Amino acid sequence: MALFSVRTLGFPEIRRDHRLCRLPLRKGLALLVYLAEASGSVGRDVLATMLWPEGSNEVVRARLRRLLHRLQQALGDDILTMDRSAVRWSTAITLQVDSQLFEQACDRGEFERACRQYSGDFLDGFSPGDCPQFDEWAFFRREALRGRVMQALERAVHASNAAGDYAAAAAHAGLLIELDPFSEVYGRHLVRNLLLAGERATAQRHLEALTQRLHDELNVAPGPEIRALLDVGATLHIEDLPSTRYVSSGGIHLAFQTHGAGGIDILLLPGFVSHVERVWEQPQCRAFLSSVAAMGRLLLLDRRGVGLSDRVGFAPDVDATAQDIGTVLDAAGSRRLVLLGASEGGPACIKFAVDHPNRVAGLILFASLAKGTATHDYPHALESSQYDTWLQQLVAGWGGPAGIETFGPSLAGDPQARAWWAGLLRAASSPGAIKAVLMALRDTDVRHLLGRVSVPTLVLHRHDDCAVRIGAGRHLASHIPRARFVELDGADHWPFAGDQQPVLDGIRQFVGSLSG
Repeated sequence: MALFSVRTLGFPEIRRDHRLCRLPLRKGLALLVYLAEASGSVGRDVLATMLWPEGSNEVVRARLRRLLHRLQQALGDDILTMDRSAVRWSTAITLQVDSQLFEQACDRGEFERACRQYSGDFLDGFSPGDCPQFDEWAFFRREALRGRVMQALERAVHASNAAGDYAAAAAHAGLLIELDPFSEVYGRHLVRNLLLAGERATAQRHLEALTQRLHDELNVAPGPEIRALLDVGATLHIEDLPSTRYVSSGGIHLAFQTHGAGGIDILLLPGFVSHVERVWEQPQCRAFLSSVAAMGRLLLLDRRGVGLSDRVGFAPDVDATAQDIGTVLDAAGSRRLVLLGASEGGPACIKFAVDHPNRVAGLILFASLAKGTATHDYPHALESSQYDTWLQQLVAGWGGPAGIETFGPSLAGDPQARAWWAGLLRAASSPGAIKAVLMALRDTDVRHLLGRVSVPTLVLHRHDDCAVRIGAGRHLASHIPRARFVELDGADHWPFAGDQQPVLDGIRQFVGSLSG
């Protein structure tokens, strides 16, 4: 049985029994890669339309027939199975696809192996030419795999550091820097592990290089945490930022952090995207989180499928995210807490508060909503068609600071904030995966739960919020028994953007009333 290996990570190539198959046909190579990724039959019409978007149906089907014939001449009659309607790689051969081997290693938690298998970005430098549908498919696949390798590298850094293999941890951190050269979190991982490995001079050089990049591109300097690493020298006992921990639930590993040691726990569940480490990079966000941690013990969580938590093959719904909350609370030893649900994090917090009122001392909803899209009896959200248009725009802008003008208009002109948000998006998810998450959020509806909330509730909402209309906040407050509504000035959707002091004052007063 012939062995065919399809390389997709880097510039694509096909090998038969380890010997390179020379294919001068770029569209033929594109077709073979697409079939390999599909892992099954693909309709002839789909292939013809993808490779020849212009032309009549008869013409493009004839071109496809000729291309398939030439591929069989070049590689052998046994490589493809075809009928009148579909084409696939033959089951009479053994087919190995490097991108699939990489993902399988990630799924098994073999992150070191996965990192070794990732030899480059998906179809790097390749395009069949004049095939926008293929190029769009390749873009989404490329971004999904980049997101997975970033997470794999992050997990490998943590594992190597915990095992005392600081040289390996530094090597993985160096690859992260190549993927995102402006990340201070990745820079801190690199410098810290180089120091622990005894490579002080190399650590100094990397810090200088990071400092130069941030100055040249963003006109900012690295934060004090990374500079302090060199000051404390080889002892490195001081760790200013909280460490990331993992807990497993149903085979899914959830990333979370605890920070502070106050009397009451405060779990913050953000909106559709998060990353428990990279949130600390942005100065205003860090100041906000530190202020909340001063009120009690702060718990941060990446829901399944997002950030440093395991990727899953489906979009987590409200029930799954509420389950994640309980799993993290058990791991953190939290018995009674305040839930702080921001934006799309609110519905899951509502669900948990209804199901476990004995564990929830209070509920805070910031810029949140009960339903993802508008209906005749709920006009406080985007219409379904408007939501889909916004989602398309967000996905199209992925890789850059997509949506920052909506989420944080006061920060939209800040180069550092733009670079941070773009990096957080890339590290937290991929455009295809986040599209599935947001489609699930579009269909969210917890209105039937609002009347069952029995814990003290505070609803905070800025009057001119650009992402979630203030009517959504008013609706929450009017339908949750005895909820208190506080309307704030400003247009920022992120609680840390703009004037964060009124937000913190509201949280502090509410938490104080529960502790008193």
